[in-house]
Order: sequence, then structure tokens, then C-alpha cells
Amino acid sequence: MKQYPFLVFLFLIFTSCDKGLSFENKTFEKKSAIPCNIDCPIITIDIPIAKNEKIVADSINKKIFLVVKEIVYFGEDSLKTNDYKSLAASFIASYEEMHSKFPDETFGWEGKIKGNVEYESDQILNIKIDHYTFTGGAHGYQGFRSLLFNPKTGKTVFNDQLFKNEKEFKAFAEKEFRAKYKIPAKSNINATGLMFENDKFQLPQNIFFTEEGLLLYYNSYEAASYADGPKELLFPYEKISKYLVLK
Repeated sequence: MKQYPFLVFLFLIFTSCDKGLSFENKTFEKKSAIPCNIDCPIITIDIPIAKNEKIVADSINKKIFLVVKEIVYFGEDSLKTNDYKSLAASFIASYEEMHSKFPDETFGWEGKIKGNVEYESDQILNIKIDHYTFTGGAHGYQGFRSLLFNPKTGKTVFNDQLFKNEKEFKAFAEKEFRAKYKIPAKSNINATGLMFENDKFQLPQNIFFTEEGLLLYYNSYEAASYADGPKELLFPYEKISKYLVLK
């Protein structure tokens, strides 16, 4: 009989270990009620939801939702859209409103959002959002978004907080970029048809931490045309450790 309290004690220890920050993907889907034969309007949002560590989880979940909302929301009253279910509904509602105005010109809209935990360490948490939207036109738009967080606080980590000296890393990255994409060192960065703003090399909006290293990812239109596609650079951590604050 004396061993029961000890077993209860062990059970409490093991269960308490499971209460750290964790993620569970949830899926939200909405289809249009308007009859259709092909290309029926649909949106699917498959997104990681942070659990436990309430303050940290709430901060992360709020940021992820705001980014997804930025990608797929087309309505006018954004205050009424405060969860994924209403966000999916608003996407379809925007299509149906457009269809009612231009029934012969509106093709089936589509939205696909897929999120996952790309990387996690004691210092950095990286959520990757893979998104595709089509709302008419010649083609849809596909891209990646990188969301960086402090896993202890849930606060956003901005790109300029990643480097000890961003200017030095930027100069290093430009040399590597020019070498990979065969851009002569002394020529304009856009000499081979790229589209960097003001003809100056810039770090991308999205930087990913991966198991292989630090990925600089330029979505379409950020550094090149849609036809040229995205551009990317992957640096093994050992090659750039002197520049990084977090890893």
C-alpha cells in the first residue's frame, strides 16, 4: 500500500512535463453554396494552434491569425472576422458578392493555407505558412511566410534582431547571392533582370530557420518577376554563426 503515493507522485511529474508549449494543427474549410460544375470556390486553412503556456500560446496564435487574415481577407469590416471559421466564411462571401455583380466574369476562387512548425529551439520558434490564393486573373499567387517567435515569451522576433550586425551580414549575403545567380560583382544588382527596389540588394522579408541552415527566401515579385519565380539562399549554420544572435 505504501507504494501508491509514490506512483501518484511519478504520475504527476510525467503529466506536468506534457504541459509545455505544444502545437496541434486544425483545419477550417468553407465552400460556396452557389451551384458549379468545375472550379468550385473553396478555402482550406490548415494551421498550427499553440496550446498550454496560455500567455505565450495566445501571443503566438494571435500573430499567426493576423498573418493568415492578411493573406485571405477581402471584406470591408475586418472587426467582425476574429477567428478562422469566420475568416473562411468571409473569403467565400467575398466571392459570392463578386459573382452576384459579375456572374459571367467570376471564376472559382481558391484559397489554401498550410502552416507548420518549421523549426524550434530554446531561442527561436519558426512557423512556416505556405499559402496559395486565386481570385481571378491569369494565375493565382503562391508564397511562403516566415513567422519567428521567442518560444519563452511568444513575442515576435523581427529579422533585424537575428544578426549581431545586420549590415555586415547583408554585405556577406549579397556576395553569396551574386555568386549563386551569376551577377558580376561590380554591376548593378538588377543587371541580369532582377527587380530589387532602388537597384539595391536587400535581405528578404522572409527568413527561415531550418534543420539544414538559415534560408533567405524571396517570394515572387520580391526580387524577380513571377515568371522568374522565387529566389533563395541557404546558409549552413556553421558558415554564418559569427553573424547570428539566435539559433
